[in-house]
Amino acid sequence: TPASHRLATALLFASSAAVTTYTLTAPGPSPARSLAPFSPLAAKSPTVPVIDISAAISAILDESPNLGPTFVRLAWHASGTYDAKSGTGGSDGATMRFDPEAKHGANAGLQVARAALEPVKAQFPDVSYADLWTLAAVAAIEYMGGPAISWRAGRVDAASGEACTPDGRLPDADKGTLKGTIQHIRDIFYRMGFNDQEIVALVGAHSLGRCHADRSGYSGPWDRAPTTFSNLYFKELLGNTWTLKKWDGPDQFEDPTGELMMLPSDMAMIWDKDFRKYVETYAKDEDLFFKDFAAAFQKLEELGVKALQPKKKSFFGLF
Repeated sequence: TPASHRLATALLFASSAAVTTYTLTAPGPSPARSLAPFSPLAAKSPTVPVIDISAAISAILDESPNLGPTFVRLAWHASGTYDAKSGTGGSDGATMRFDPEAKHGANAGLQVARAALEPVKAQFPDVSYADLWTLAAVAAIEYMGGPAISWRAGRVDAASGEACTPDGRLPDADKGTLKGTIQHIRDIFYRMGFNDQEIVALVGAHSLGRCHADRSGYSGPWDRAPTTFSNLYFKELLGNTWTLKKWDGPDQFEDPTGELMMLPSDMAMIWDKDFRKYVETYAKDEDLFFKDFAAAFQKLEELGVKALQPKKKSFFGLF
């Protein structure tokens, strides 16, 4: 039954540090996988009820499994605006609730995910939107068969669109040339503090979902299991034959059946030798991909979140 696929969540309290630790288990009889400690939302806010929120998200996915990839995209686009140099952007603030960020081209269609989570927000009003969106992605990834990802609460919602980041901080699918596209990918991810291995691991989330012509201009899924998290994306990249699609839309690549597609930025993963070596590794070793993806995705979701940054040590308690 659909209910059998819902996440089971266990909860322990660490009294010495006022930290809450959660363990999420994947559907089925697999053993529990421990997650890192959670933090309180804020000193004056109740601890995020992760058990109940995860169950509510699972219930949504039981009814609408195609929302799973969209929840992941929502968290990724909310988090991927981070700029390490200026310290702006990231999931803190949930600024996509406001214009102009809500209308940025890269965020087309994400109002569907935001609207789907509104009943959960209404049920748990004390959780911030920023925590809700990022937790929804973590829960959805595991619901779809992916790894357990450490998640910590502490994001605080912005009061207005004044905190929105400028358009252009998320990666484009194509920059017109092979060299330009590869450089663009590195520019975007290096700006956030990721390396090549982490870039490829994160792009592996393209095992989920599909492109919609009415949103991005591109059309089609990357593989034949778009609601299952796996390393199939890497296997398709290497094992399939990709040719430029002949159509009126933007440049994209298709397999011999015409049913699957890859973006120019996907092809960059095998055109660039430094990216390709990680594609080859992850295509052979799904467990390693899951491990590396979980680490990179937690890092992505915590970029710029002030409450989750290491505290500076004081000198004799004076500052």
